[in-house]
Amino acid sequence: MVNATQLSHDMGNEYWDQDPSVNILLVRYFEHWDLEPLMEVVKGRYLEYMRITLRLEISIDLSSNNLIGSIPKELIFLKDLHNLNLSWNYLSGNIPEKIGQMENLESLDFSKNDLSGMIPNSMSSLTKLSYLNLSYNNLSGPIPTGYQLQTLEDPTMYVGNPQLCGVPLLKKCSNDTLPPTIANFKGNSEGALKRMWFYIVVMLGFATGFWGVVGTLFFMKNWRYAYFQWMDDVQHWIFVVITLKVAQFKKMFNSDQDDQ
Repeated sequence: MVNATQLSHDMGNEYWDQDPSVNILLVRYFEHWDLEPLMEVVKGRYLEYMRITLRLEISIDLSSNNLIGSIPKELIFLKDLHNLNLSWNYLSGNIPEKIGQMENLESLDFSKNDLSGMIPNSMSSLTKLSYLNLSYNNLSGPIPTGYQLQTLEDPTMYVGNPQLCGVPLLKKCSNDTLPPTIANFKGNSEGALKRMWFYIVVMLGFATGFWGVVGTLFFMKNWRYAYFQWMDDVQHWIFVVITLKVAQFKKMFNSDQDDQ
């Protein structure tokens, strides 16, 4: 078996720093490559390429090669790559976290391996991705949502990963299976929604009460006069009560002084 991680080191860092099309030609080159057809698996189909079309196709197909180890992180630097097929190997470990940087990727096939961990959220940034196959691995956790992944609705691309949950699978995710950030976000969102509705109800109640009184006084002249007359009477009553209480207090205070 060939170790995929060691393969990236054996090729040397100078190859990964070159243009991806150069890398592909270096990997595929053989003496009479321009005289023979080449079969590749692209988007789950076997396609035959000749010399002219191969020059236009930026692709890596290392399927069924008994590769072991983890997926080389250097792959994410091949930003012009259109097709990546590492299926039917013995690859383990996690999918590279920054795989979303491969912005031109149209077809991605990691099926029939032993990959584990969660599907990176960055995968939802692959806006050109039209074919994805992660079936028959040991992936777990929620399937990322948003952007391009929402357009890939075939659940068979995730089959064989019993610990995966979320759309398009029928298995729903609980808060226990969600990442902490997502679970906290859901909790915070629910709390924020409740607070928002509370403020809306308070504001509506205030507006209704305020305009119910002010609007009535504004349009009903007799009511307005009666209301302000009532307010004057209330103010006068309060003033009289306070004056009497103050006078009563002074009288009591003076009486105590005389007794002493």
